[in-house]
Amino acid sequence: MKIEFDTHPRGLAAEAPRTSGCARGESQALTDVLLCRPAYLEAVPCCSVTRESLRNGFSTDRTAAAAQHERLREVLGACGVACHDLPPERGMPDLAFTRDVAVATPWGLVALNHALGHRSVEVDHFVNWARTCTGAPVARIRGGRIEGGDVCVARPGLLILGVSGTRTDDAGAEEFAARFVAEGWEVLTCRFDEHFLHLDTIFCMLDERHALACVDVLDDGFLDAVARRGIELLPVSYKDSRRLGCNVLSVDGRRIVAGAATPQVTAMLRRQGYEVFEVDLDEFSACGGGVHCLTMPLVRRGRGESNNARLSAGEPAADRRAA
Repeated sequence: MKIEFDTHPRGLAAEAPRTSGCARGESQALTDVLLCRPAYLEAVPCCSVTRESLRNGFSTDRTAAAAQHERLREVLGACGVACHDLPPERGMPDLAFTRDVAVATPWGLVALNHALGHRSVEVDHFVNWARTCTGAPVARIRGGRIEGGDVCVARPGLLILGVSGTRTDDAGAEEFAARFVAEGWEVLTCRFDEHFLHLDTIFCMLDERHALACVDVLDDGFLDAVARRGIELLPVSYKDSRRLGCNVLSVDGRRIVAGAATPQVTAMLRRQGYEVFEVDLDEFSACGGGVHCLTMPLVRRGRGESNNARLSAGEPAADRRAA
C-alpha cells in the first residue's frame, strides 16, 4: 500500500507557523520541534514501565509534570530550537508524547498509525493541526501499525525501523519504508520484544556514527548490521534503559538533551565529548516516555542547508511554497 497524501484545503490562520516538515537525520541541526503540554497526562497501563510505576504506587502529578515540561522547553529554547505546540485535548492522556504521532522525513511530514485505540485519535488531532499550521500536504500511513518511537531516520541514506509486532508491525513498517526504498535509502529492521515498548527505549542515535544502545537486549544480527555501517554503540544497562537512559534527543550531533535519572549515561556521554543538558522528567518516565518521546522534530537542517525551511509565524502559505 502506498502512503496516502492529504490534499484537503487548509484553513490557514495568520499566526500559525508554516512548514512542510523536513529531516534527513536524527542528529542534524534541530531548528523546530513539536511539543504538547501535559494538561491531561495520566499513567495509562499500556506498557511495562507504566505498569511497574503503578504497582509501586505512582500517581500522576500534573502540576509537577507541567513544570518539568516547561523546563524541557526552556532547555530547547536555549539551544536555539523553536518550540511549537500541539494543543492538549481531554481524553488524550498520552498526547504529550508527540514523537509517536508523526515523523518529519526528507519529503515532508508523515502521520503514523497508532496501535492502541486511546492513541489512534491523536493522529486525526495532529492532521487537523497540520492542515492549519503547514503549507504542504501531510502523508498518512493507512496500512498496518507504526509509531514514531520505532522510526529512526538515522542519517542521510539510512533508515532504521523497530518492529515489536505490537506497536509497530511489518505492514506498517513496510508502508512507511516504501518511499525511502524508492529513493535509494537502505532500511534496517530491528526486531525486539514488546516488553521494551519502542526502539527509542533501547537504541537512539547521537550523531551519524554513534548511538546509545541497550546492547544486552538487542538482536546480535542487528548489532552486527549497525557495526558494519560504521555506527559505534555506547552501551546502556538494562536498568538504565528502563529509566529511559537511551531515550535522549540529539540537538545537532554535539548537544544532547537527556533525562536526569541516569547519571551514569550522562557521565559516559560527557566523557565522549558531548555537551549534555539534563532535565528532570520523572513524571513522564513513570508513564513510559523520556526526552525523545516528548519531542517530535519538525525541521532538521544538514550542513550547508539554508535556514529557509524553518517554521515562521505569520507567513502566508503561498509565500512558503514560492520560496
